[in-house]
Amino acid sequence: MKEEVREHLRRGIIPFWASLRDDVYGGFYGYMSFDGIVDEGAVKGCILNSRITWFFANAYLVFGEESLLSEARHGFEFMKECCLDKEYGGVFWSVKYDGTPEDTTKHTYNQAFAVYALSSYYDASKDEESIRIAQGLYELIEEKCRDAGGYLEGFDREFSPVENDKLSENGVIAQRTMNTLLHVFEAYTEFYRVTGKREVKERLEWMLDIFAEKMYNPELHRQEVFFDAEYHSLIDLHSYGHDIETAWLVDRGVEIIGNPAYAAKMTPITRDLTRKVYETAYNRHSLANECERGVVDTDRVWWVQAEAVVGFLNGYEKDASRTEYLEAAKDIWQYIKTYVIDARRDSEWYWLLDEDGVPYEDKPIVEPWKCPYHNGRMCMEVIRRNI
Repeated sequence: MKEEVREHLRRGIIPFWASLRDDVYGGFYGYMSFDGIVDEGAVKGCILNSRITWFFANAYLVFGEESLLSEARHGFEFMKECCLDKEYGGVFWSVKYDGTPEDTTKHTYNQAFAVYALSSYYDASKDEESIRIAQGLYELIEEKCRDAGGYLEGFDREFSPVENDKLSENGVIAQRTMNTLLHVFEAYTEFYRVTGKREVKERLEWMLDIFAEKMYNPELHRQEVFFDAEYHSLIDLHSYGHDIETAWLVDRGVEIIGNPAYAAKMTPITRDLTRKVYETAYNRHSLANECERGVVDTDRVWWVQAEAVVGFLNGYEKDASRTEYLEAAKDIWQYIKTYVIDARRDSEWYWLLDEDGVPYEDKPIVEPWKCPYHNGRMCMEVIRRNI
């Protein structure tokens, strides 16, 4: 499996995303249709470009090839010159094809992904400018995107609160979301890993308390997803992909923090999340999407499969008696090879498939949310883990 994944990363995912480099306006092209047609005039999502920058920085850390660092540097320059708001601070939601502002919404989730990318790029390049920018964004998130209870969601360009339509789904508008907290935690974990700043460690521990005490539902063995300001859940929803992703990202964060008290607090939770997803969502060699109000969405989403591979490998690594998790990870990789990877020339992974493995042709191959972050990271996690 490890050699197959390495080959797929080198021969498939890396060259695909390198081919989307825009050498005229910077960054990477923002849209490719299901039929493989690149729209060079499409909006460029800032999350997309942050994630691509993160991806190439980490690919360089895995393989050490200068061409990969060059791609990461290209992404960093675009982030710095176009995605950062030089007047009001923070990162735009999206820019036009030429790098001028398109959607000037400032979302906490988006700021976090920039911190994540810049931290990894600093690790790869040792470019001090990138970590200075990450430090500024960290301070901005703490000053403008948080209250006493946790992280807030959407803001206008000047950081006045707006309705959180960007990260609310399933018919609700949430004032807090598990998804945003997860990715702030992920970003701060990387930022702390490369800087060792005490205040970031303290903030990570604060977030772990929120996960454990506000978002984790011990009766239902899952995380709640959408909340009001007081952490009352707004909908009966079990997001399988987010729970298996949370399990391994929290374990990674706890490991990097190195506080035994939080290992003792969080390990039973991450093991419970992994077990519940395995028992509930893993069937037909893959993971279903989610369960809303007792109704399972049986579609297969590309990123959910990628996170399941990592999450089950992590579950086995943490408890070697759970050999079923290792077998599940290998089984899902076989499913990915058979159904999710698009075998057509110059393509990558399908976005969405039905329960029988048939791709939906109305879903593009690239757009602001479809990127090499989940599947590229899956490959690198498989390569890096000593299993």
